Amino acid sequence: MKKSMIKKTVVHENERGLLFKNGRFVRRLLPGRYYAVGDSEIETLPVSAPLRSAFCETQTLLRDPQIASETARVDVRDRQRALHYADGRFKELLPVGTHVFWTAAGAHEFRVLDASVPDLPEDFPRDIPADILGSDVCTFVIHAEEVGLLFVNGRFDRLLEAGVHAFWDLPEFRVSVRCSDTQLQQMNISSQELLTADRVTIRVNFVVGWRVTDHVRAALELDNQTELLYTAAQLVLREVVGKYRLDELLEHKEALSGEALELLRKKAESLFAEVTDAGVKDIILPGEVRDIMNTVLVAEKRAQANVITRREEVASTRSLLNTAKMMEENPTLYKLKELEYAERICENVGNINLNGGDLLGGLLAVLGR
Repeated sequence: MKKSMIKKTVVHENERGLLFKNGRFVRRLLPGRYYAVGDSEIETLPVSAPLRSAFCETQTLLRDPQIASETARVDVRDRQRALHYADGRFKELLPVGTHVFWTAAGAHEFRVLDASVPDLPEDFPRDIPADILGSDVCTFVIHAEEVGLLFVNGRFDRLLEAGVHAFWDLPEFRVSVRCSDTQLQQMNISSQELLTADRVTIRVNFVVGWRVTDHVRAALELDNQTELLYTAAQLVLREVVGKYRLDELLEHKEALSGEALELLRKKAESLFAEVTDAGVKDIILPGEVRDIMNTVLVAEKRAQANVITRREEVASTRSLLNTAKMMEENPTLYKLKELEYAERICENVGNINLNGGDLLGGLLAVLGR
């Protein structure tokens, strides 16, 4: 006769045992030492983990009154999720299914939530970190200078204001958010090579200030709003610059900016944008044209300097003539002029040595009288 095999199993304090005989569940076992004989088998389960056996269904175990009294159960149906709290602290978000936990490790509480719409319930706790909630919940942050466009299953749903927004992210509906800037933006169009009316190639630096006027239509109807506005500004510059000669562009730079602004505003309306200001920052000439312009400028300044010199010479000659006429008509004035020059000469003479003779006669001799 074949001897029966005896297997010893120890169920620890933080465990519960399940006794099976001939593959069928018999009863649960409390902590202690047990011996399984023949076709009997003992499975040990930690009380800190959900009730889940490798040998039978959970529903079968729950028919046992002892197990039913020592566990907490929640049934999560389709389009639902449940918040699981252990000893008053949030532990996890439970998916669809039946979830059973041992109460020997602590008290368990559950909150079953509706997940039939993308929006989380209003009473959903917002202080739970996203990494603890898992992949069933997605969170988006909309900053103060932005507006959010909510898409559900690829379709636009509504606009979101600044703040933190959380949604269910389930197979029934996939949620995504696209942010759009509400601030005034600046676009720099640098080193645009353009041809003037007199066939001179120049480079222009242009700046545009703009903002989005319709965030929804811009996102749904335009491929890339910024690139389209950039191209529109390039075409406007080409159109405006091509109507003027180089001299006219350099002389009427502000008029060029104003005309370009008006044309760009009309084009921006179809791109759901508002152009607040635009202007030409710099007009860069080719090297040879710049040298010619500098040569012309130098010649003009020299001509102006010559005119001024000639004008001053004429004025000086006319002044001398008027002085001569006055002295000719008035001998006293002539004598005063002689004394004035004598005074100037004496200021520049250090010493005058006279060896006898008349002092007045010596001065007259110095003056050539």
